[in-house]
Amino acid sequence: MSQNFYFQQMQMMVQPMRDELTRIGVKELRTPEEVQEAFQGEAAKGTSLVVVNSVCGCAAGLARPAIAESLKHEKTPDHLYTVFAGQDKEATAEARQYFEGQPPSSPSFVILKDGKLVHMIHRHEIEGVSLEEIAANLTNAYNKYC
Repeated sequence: MSQNFYFQQMQMMVQPMRDELTRIGVKELRTPEEVQEAFQGEAAKGTSLVVVNSVCGCAAGLARPAIAESLKHEKTPDHLYTVFAGQDKEATAEARQYFEGQPPSSPSFVILKDGKLVHMIHRHEIEGVSLEEIAANLTNAYNKYC
């Protein structure tokens, strides 16, 4: 089996996971340059929600629907972004540089205010937690930072 065939199969598998977020208005950042553009300067003004997407069925299966639910709240971040851990590796590594002092976690949610980390929800706070509790964690952060 060629590496190209493996890559194509993986892309087919993860595309629905990508679409689940982009369909609700979350912008994919697929390169380090796109991350830098989004997280620096004038583009970083206000609050940004960054979703570190993942194929992990245990946590990511709840993470994406929880994001959709949380965005129904009256207060929401100014910007919505996602990087895909394990798929867009360089973009994810670049994004994680902005999550100062936090260990890598995927899936995870990060709220940046003017480009600085103010809130992070790690995988262990998503896995085994109800969709409603995850959404409430997010909306509480929106109330505080947005």
